[in-house]
Amino acid sequence: MGVNHRARQGRKPSGGRYISRRSKRVFEQGRLPSASTVSENNKVTMLRTRGANSKARVTRVHTVNLFDTTEKKHVKATVNKVLENAANRHFVRQNIITQGAVIETDKGKARVTSRPGQDGTVNAILL
Repeated sequence: MGVNHRARQGRKPSGGRYISRRSKRVFEQGRLPSASTVSENNKVTMLRTRGANSKARVTRVHTVNLFDTTEKKHVKATVNKVLENAANRHFVRQNIITQGAVIETDKGKARVTSRPGQDGTVNAILL
């Protein structure tokens, strides 16, 4: 299945169809979302993006960079499971981590502040 980010798709407000005057362009293409899941080891995939730039995607998460607000220090913690996710309620059952998700670590509950599908790391703040 192809993912396309074209500006105008579908139908007019009157119900008529738009007539396509041209074909799809490479800069309109998209990708399926990277589901960063809790696993036994970390896995980061590198992608080539537009302009020969690169983007790191976390596909499997085992450790997280955790910021402790009381001690003002960063520590590395292991992820046990996802407790809640505001992006989608079904992500909790599938253990998918996105920005804003509340995860359970060995140090306690934490909220994810980074974007695992964009940044290549998982950063979190201890709650």
